[in-house]
Amino acid sequence: MNLFADLLAASQPGRAPDGTVTQNGPRIQKSRRGVEVKSAREIAVMRQASRIVATVLREMIAMAAPGLTTGDLDRHAEKRIREMGATPSFKGYHGFPASICASINHEVVHGIPSAKRVIRAGDLLKVDTGAYFEGYHGDSCVTICVGEGVPEEARTLSRVAQESLMKGLATVKAGSTLLELAGAVQDHVEAHGFAVVEDYTGHGVGRNLHEEPSVFNYRTRDLPNMVLRPGMTLAVEPILNAGSRGCRTLKDRWTVVTVDGSLSAQWEHTIAVTSDGCEILTDRDF
Repeated sequence: MNLFADLLAASQPGRAPDGTVTQNGPRIQKSRRGVEVKSAREIAVMRQASRIVATVLREMIAMAAPGLTTGDLDRHAEKRIREMGATPSFKGYHGFPASICASINHEVVHGIPSAKRVIRAGDLLKVDTGAYFEGYHGDSCVTICVGEGVPEEARTLSRVAQESLMKGLATVKAGSTLLELAGAVQDHVEAHGFAVVEDYTGHGVGRNLHEEPSVFNYRTRDLPNMVLRPGMTLAVEPILNAGSRGCRTLKDRWTVVTVDGSLSAQWEHTIAVTSDGCEILTDRDF
């Protein structure tokens, strides 16, 4: 999950109540603690939190089908997160009312689940969720092609979004930089003719759902080119639009949609930086 700047905008332009600085859209994480390097014990707990998230998302992928509602998915996710001894990271976070974000087709991020929102064959469904376990968060998102009749453009968009995530993660190791990650994502996305959404970034994650640093998915001078160190824990989450990168927020103050009605896809993993690569804590292949 990546909370958008509009919700937290303060009266002073470009600054939110928590000290977050925004520049042309992206929410740049600023905290008093700075970037936290986690201990082996902390990463072990995050591994458990992230396994809960991965388990729920595996169930979401298997469960999503025409005729269900996004509210059905949300109820199942909350039940399962609590059964596994965690609490939903998203529910109540800055007032968000649910345990998952469920965004369909042209909805980019932060879609609010509803008992009235029926999932249909051919939909491109993004499910983002988090779990808070023994003081630490895990955070991950998948894009699901629902049933029959999913347009080829939608399948390709989702595939390229997932590939771009893995291209970015392939650059990660101690001594690499955030802009190497961002450049790998951007190059793969643009090589396929899609647009990187620039208004939302990945982020540090750990004791707080959102920590420093901001993890951009495109090259920018707004991001200090931070050198990665073992023990850093990040939520990396490329978001792609099939058309323009532009987004707008609906009147519910949460749901973000593409300005041109084009499709959007997102994939996200929580990772821990290691000396020679990264560990994908929310890996669903277990």
